Amino acid sequence: MVEISIPSTRLADGHGIPMVGIGTHKLQGDEGLAALTSAIGLGYRLVDTAAQYGNEEVVGEALRASGVPRDELQVMTKLRGSDHGRDGARRGLEGSLERLGLDHVEHYLIHWPNPSRDLYVESYAAMLELRDEGLVGSVGVSNFKPAQLQRLHDATGEWPAINEIQLSPLLARRELRAFQRDRGIVTVAWGPLGLRDRLPERPVVHEVAHETGRGLGPTILRWAVQQGIVVIPKSSSPGRQRENAELFDFTLTDSQMARLDSLDLGEGAAWDSDTHEEL
Repeated sequence: MVEISIPSTRLADGHGIPMVGIGTHKLQGDEGLAALTSAIGLGYRLVDTAAQYGNEEVVGEALRASGVPRDELQVMTKLRGSDHGRDGARRGLEGSLERLGLDHVEHYLIHWPNPSRDLYVESYAAMLELRDEGLVGSVGVSNFKPAQLQRLHDATGEWPAINEIQLSPLLARRELRAFQRDRGIVTVAWGPLGLRDRLPERPVVHEVAHETGRGLGPTILRWAVQQGIVVIPKSSSPGRQRENAELFDFTLTDSQMARLDSLDLGEGAAWDSDTHEEL
C-alpha cells in the first residue's frame, strides 16, 4: 500500500505542520483505535484530539500501534475549560501527557476562551512557559476571535502559532483569517467538510465536484488548502481517509473557488466564542 504524501506548512515559530490532519472527535474504543491506526498507516502524520474528547488514551494507543517513529508524528491536544488558569494549564497538560503516554506534544491549544472565567490570558502565559520547558512544541488556541487574540499578544508579546476555528465554504471566516494572516497565525479548520450544516448537499458543491472529477469531500477540502488553510477532517473509513488527503494533485479554478465562496453564510452562523463555553 502506497502511503499518501501530505505536504506541510511553516508556523511562525519555525515548526512545520501537515496541511491535512485526522480529526478524532467521538472516536472511541476499538472503533476509534482502528480508525486512527488506519489513518496513520495511510500517511497521516497529524492527529488532532482534546482533553474534552475523552479519547486521548485511544490516540496514544494508536500512535504506539502504528509502528511509525514518534518523531514523524505530530499530536495536537487542547486545554479544557475547567483547567484554565496558571496552575490549571500545567495540570491539564500533565493529564493529557499521561493519558497519551507521551512526554511532549507538538501542539497545545486553548480549546475555548471561556470569557466568563476570564482566565485565558493567564492560561496562555502558562502554556508559553510549558513550551519553554520543552513539554510543548507550538502554543496555539482554538475558537478565538480577533479581540481575544489581541489580548493574548498585548499581555505576552507573542501571537499564537495556530488558531483552530470552525471553517468551511459555508463559514469562510474571511475577516478573521485576514487578521491572522497579517500576524503570522496559521488557520486550522475544524468541521472543514461542513457536515453540521449539510454542505455536501448543496448543488454548487456537486457541480464543482463533477467538474473536477473528484469526490465531494476532496472538492470541499481543496477549497481550504488552496488558501493555505490546514484541514482536520474526520473519517473512520480507510477509503474516505485516503480520499480526504489526496488534495494536492489538482487545483480549483478561480471560477470554481468563487462559486464555493458564494456559499458563505457569514460570521453570525459560526459558534460564538463570546457566548459558547466549554466545561
